[in-house]
Amino acid sequence: MGKIRNYKDLEIWQRSISLIEAIYNVTKKFPKEETYGLISQVRRAAVSIPSNIAEGFARFYNNEYKQFLFISLGSCAELSTQLIIAKRLGYLENGKADILLDEIEQISKMTMSLIKKLNSSD
Repeated sequence: MGKIRNYKDLEIWQRSISLIEAIYNVTKKFPKEETYGLISQVRRAAVSIPSNIAEGFARFYNNEYKQFLFISLGSCAELSTQLIIAKRLGYLENGKADILLDEIEQISKMTMSLIKKLNSSD
């Protein structure tokens, strides 16, 4: 990969955007009564992940960037929990849930690696 000029060059941001697309596709199949409940919560948590990565990237200081990355990590945990709930309620197939949960775990690991890299450059 070439030089990172902006947040769109980050693999973690790109994967998070792809995750959002997958989340929107699976939540279309949730029951309509969940429109303002679980569907809304799941989608907001998913959107929060790359949004905080992007906002943090735009910050001048590493400590500010790290704070936004920690928020993104929290959104990953929130999203994972919500997908587990959806799976247990029968809104999400086990196989699809496992794929999404694995991707969230990978994004979380990448986020922690980026935080560690920022810590080493302080």
